Amino acid sequence: MFEAKFQSFEETADPSKGAERVAKLRVELAKRKLDGIVVTRADHHQNEYVPPCEERIAWLSGFTGSAAAIIVLADRAALFTDGRYTLQAKEQVDGSVFALEHLVTRPPSEWIADNLPTGAALAYDPWRSTLDGVERLQKACARAGGKAVPLDENLIDLIWSGRPAEPLAKVVLHDLKFAGESAEAKIARVQSELAKAKLDALVLSDPSSVAWTFNIRGGDVAHTPLPISWSIVPREGSPSLFIDARKLSNEVRAALSKLADVREPRDFEVELHEAASGGRAIRLDQGTAPRKLADIIEKAGGSVSKGVDPVMRMKAVKSAAEIAGAKAAHLRDAAALAKFLCWLDREGAGKSEIEAVIALEELRCKTGRLKDISFPTISGSGPNGAIVHYRVTEKTNRKLGRGELFLIDSGAQYEDGTTDVTRTVAIGTPSEEMRERFTLVLKGHIAIARAVFPDGTNGAQLDSFARAPLWAAGLDYDHGTGHGVGSYLSVHEGPARISKLGAAALEPGMILSNEPGYYKTGAYGIRIENLILVTPHHAPKDAEKKLLGFETLTLAPLDRRLIVPAMLSAAELNWLNDYHRRVRESLASHLDRETGTWLEAVTAPFHP
Repeated sequence: MFEAKFQSFEETADPSKGAERVAKLRVELAKRKLDGIVVTRADHHQNEYVPPCEERIAWLSGFTGSAAAIIVLADRAALFTDGRYTLQAKEQVDGSVFALEHLVTRPPSEWIADNLPTGAALAYDPWRSTLDGVERLQKACARAGGKAVPLDENLIDLIWSGRPAEPLAKVVLHDLKFAGESAEAKIARVQSELAKAKLDALVLSDPSSVAWTFNIRGGDVAHTPLPISWSIVPREGSPSLFIDARKLSNEVRAALSKLADVREPRDFEVELHEAASGGRAIRLDQGTAPRKLADIIEKAGGSVSKGVDPVMRMKAVKSAAEIAGAKAAHLRDAAALAKFLCWLDREGAGKSEIEAVIALEELRCKTGRLKDISFPTISGSGPNGAIVHYRVTEKTNRKLGRGELFLIDSGAQYEDGTTDVTRTVAIGTPSEEMRERFTLVLKGHIAIARAVFPDGTNGAQLDSFARAPLWAAGLDYDHGTGHGVGSYLSVHEGPARISKLGAAALEPGMILSNEPGYYKTGAYGIRIENLILVTPHHAPKDAEKKLLGFETLTLAPLDRRLIVPAMLSAAELNWLNDYHRRVRESLASHLDRETGTWLEAVTAPFHP
């Protein structure tokens, strides 16, 4: 079981030490005749959540968001993050030490081209930089007349006193009743893909791919049940699994030994060198595999096949058991959420953001099935709600004030499924502007939920459906509309997403989020998020293409006080009434009398 934590970032990442720590880093660079360094927020595996020992960005700058990079040169430094964290970065980072840049509108590659001196050597850690990332870095350095230089050791670690130890959480077997497919069958599927692609082996560098393939789970990183590990899967024969033996019970080791040659992580480099020798072709995932793996393969005389890890798509398309588990998890989670929203409606005014988080997490705990929250709960009152990935701390904690909006984005990890849901609630009486903008966001949400599209459609083609009502009013939001979701794995899972960059085709069985929003800096934030399942759609008799659509999995009422019915079309109003009826009927037998009565009222239909 987890424990909610709200310590301020100063306790774990102190921005006041930024100047001192950057100065120490520059000393290490000078010793090696290097002119700068790129620091990524990454571990060896590009996990979204990393162990405390890998939080180098937070230690160096004070910034605690999940997407960031830092470049330190002799006379300047910059921190890059995306639109979700722009306001947070301004609050957490010493602007006199780090210039704040946008990862998308002015990415590190452009900044390097503009700022790296001619002839300069810019260092990077090849274990924590991807193949694609290093390629972009090399091109950017070349444009500036400099060069990118790989490091043999991480320079941050040399100056980070008291760096936490590596995690050693126990590994558990993921029951077949939840997975729906045996590890043997999954390995066979992976090897079939290797044979089709005429590849000799695949490196699973993403621990979620390892966890899915071998039907195991762990606890080495926060909020995602991952065992940090590697695997080499050959086209024929048994895979090798590299995982610290201290994490394995006798039972788990015995089960895994039937599937793979279980080795220590220290053996991985030697085994990869051997697997690549003789000119063998090894697949590395170009978006997540560290550049160091390509160096090892090439040194052995092998060839690197850059491409997508085939397991990413396999685990994105959920089995029947995983879909059934997701629905059970969402129903269980919905009952807890309904009790929370009822409590919030009754007692919310004057409560704090932290009190709201604790109340919700206690209700999820009472289900008896909660393993962890799926990400740090975003509990934003008033202006804090406008910070897209805001995380409440003791320092930032504020009361839920009347006449304000309260945004709560939360999720849970259950063995049978992962949830992620956002609701925006009026505390007291909302303004007309709040209601109108909430309804614009709702129209975009409904457009995604009702979308019907031909097989082969990707997320980029759907993204504008959610934005169109806001665009028409001259408004927008600076984040994707939806991300893939794992099955008791990462709450943010590739390859599918609904965004301007969503290139992967959507397939039946994929679970994604549907979360358009609107954020008024210094005032309020609005987001409506449900998880949706891609399903076959009944096509008309004369249809020339196979059609797909979405089934909404999340079951939670939307605040009627924030909806302007006159702004909704008849079809939108029908969707809303049908959704609320489904919520009401699904939860009827799972709630106490008080919550059930409340739910009846807040899901009452709107009439044209």
